[in-house]
Amino acid sequence: MDISVTQAVLLGITYWLAVGNLPFVGLWSLQRPLVCGLVAGIILGDPVQGAVVGGAINLVYLGFISAGGSMPADMGLAGVLGTTYAIAGNLDSGTALAIAVPIGVLGTIVWYGRMTLDSIFVHIGDRYIERGEYDKIWRANILFPQMMCFAMTVIPCSLAAYFGASYIQGMLTLLSGTILTVFQIIGGVMPALGIAITLLYIYKGEAKVFLFLGFVLAVFSGFSLLTLGVISLLVAIVYMQATTAAVPAVSGAADDDDDDDDD
Repeated sequence: MDISVTQAVLLGITYWLAVGNLPFVGLWSLQRPLVCGLVAGIILGDPVQGAVVGGAINLVYLGFISAGGSMPADMGLAGVLGTTYAIAGNLDSGTALAIAVPIGVLGTIVWYGRMTLDSIFVHIGDRYIERGEYDKIWRANILFPQMMCFAMTVIPCSLAAYFGASYIQGMLTLLSGTILTVFQIIGGVMPALGIAITLLYIYKGEAKVFLFLGFVLAVFSGFSLLTLGVISLLVAIVYMQATTAAVPAVSGAADDDDDDDDD
């Protein structure tokens, strides 16, 4: 499949919206491979395959945490380009996943480059304050960083989508055989890794009971995912209400004991 210039630019803009820290889009929406993969699929005319590939890539990043400005991997770039190459090269989810993860690691170069260059705009904002030009601070805080972010994300992503997609099939032909099989095996294992990392956060304390209860209910009840989701939500609400009500009761009992001791 050949990708047009318009499609490549739209894919680049999708990546910018995913990582640009704009309102209502970003880490919890468009940056997720499931979402940006769907958008990439829509741009390329195959939204179903985009959602399937994006969902597979998203499994790797279930336990993704970006703390203190650090970025272990750029899942937005992995989702956009991984889905693009999968659709353009007619790849299966495992092979696409094996390609997307290294792309996500390379995407950290863009992230840390942005963070480094953004420090320049802090000094520009300081000069605005020194001159008393408070109405211009928004330029250093929003306008200039977003202009730089647009250039650093749209241009490389668009070029990678436009030129990389045309060579992906040739690369697969070159790597056919044992090497491609290894990539597919690695891609098949990676979702399990993402789920395992997520379980490290979930499988703790009182949550263990609910985890096993959820598995049993999902396997033996025959309920749909929507029904299971509603049941899980109701159980979580009841549990939170019960534990919240128990804390004041325990505190009140302790206060009564203290009063009795004083008497």
